[in-house]
Amino acid sequence: MSTILLNSSRERGVTLVPNRFIDEYMPVASGSYVKVYLYLLRCMNSSADVGITISSIADHLDETEKDIIRALCYWEKVSLITLEKNEKQEIVSITVEEPDCKSSGSDTANMSYNSGSYETPYESGRNTNLPDRKEQIEETPQSSYEELASSKVTESPKPHQFEKPTYSEAQIKQLTENDEVKWLLNIIEIYLDRLIKPMDMQLILYLYESLGFSNELIMYLYEYCISKNKKNPSYIEAVALSWAEEGIDTVEKAEARTALYNSNYNAINKAFGLNRSPGQIEKQYIEKWLNKFGFSIEIITEACNRTILLTQKPDFKYADKILENWNKKGVKELAQISKLDEEHVKDSASKAANAGTAGKEYHKQPQQPRPSSQNRFNAFPQRSYTEADYSSMEQKLLQKKMN
Repeated sequence: MSTILLNSSRERGVTLVPNRFIDEYMPVASGSYVKVYLYLLRCMNSSADVGITISSIADHLDETEKDIIRALCYWEKVSLITLEKNEKQEIVSITVEEPDCKSSGSDTANMSYNSGSYETPYESGRNTNLPDRKEQIEETPQSSYEELASSKVTESPKPHQFEKPTYSEAQIKQLTENDEVKWLLNIIEIYLDRLIKPMDMQLILYLYESLGFSNELIMYLYEYCISKNKKNPSYIEAVALSWAEEGIDTVEKAEARTALYNSNYNAINKAFGLNRSPGQIEKQYIEKWLNKFGFSIEIITEACNRTILLTQKPDFKYADKILENWNKKGVKELAQISKLDEEHVKDSASKAANAGTAGKEYHKQPQQPRPSSQNRFNAFPQRSYTEADYSSMEQKLLQKKMN
């Protein structure tokens, strides 16, 4: 991924946040988007020219690369930054614009949320040109920027069908008056071993209101993620969305899913001799084998075992080629693989036999002397050998090796 050049004409050494950004842009933006914008301001005001990448921003802010790209698209959409791309649609430059250069359309606006029938009026003077959360999900460009965060396995990203609103203070106050929500927040604070942060509050209410998760399912979700040492709200949200897309709405279904997930990954790790959890690209290969090809874990581990025997290393790409070949031949059971092996052995033996017969017939044919070339490199008599000559030379070589 190419390095992105960040330009600025401001005084460096101090990070200045415009008041208009705090008053108008920050209240209606996602917390993770605000983090990205503030980090751009920080990098822009460093003591030297800064070269950053999408991955470096994601690592620094503990977010995914796709989250960073969505944030950049959002801030470009509201005209706070300008993105420049090369012919490969890679971001090569980010220019931070001044918020006070933009004019607002009207003095008041309303924002509606899918989680309920709440409508909160904005304060006077807030920019009505800013898109609400629903718009930014539906209109954020995916084709060009998301390619930067895509992996080697080329699967087109699926937009989430569950829209995430941003809850206002009034909504948060009303929802947290519910005894169930109060109890849930207290339990999650114990799980996290810290106080609830604003991003945590937004996520918990999203799970409770928009996704319709029960208290028990939310608690199990946090238990599961924390058991994997993952307390980042972005990670917890990604797991929750995958459960919602798979129709997991009870603790029992979640337990069955995580048990199957862990057993499959453990079996593949054991076959490959890995003592770590699979990486992102490796997970995409596994999901492809399980979901797209529909192979059982026994077939997948058989491909992994053959990969280790042939390459002497855990090569997911090589195993993928084996499984693709089996998928093309309609393999559904291990017994079918054995039949394919038998057919392969027979074909190899038949080809070898045909090659041997052709060789014998070639030796039986009388050898015609080759015509001598009329050039100075063949100015010596040419020899011709019979089958007896070849047999004699072969015997001499064997005796020489034995001695």
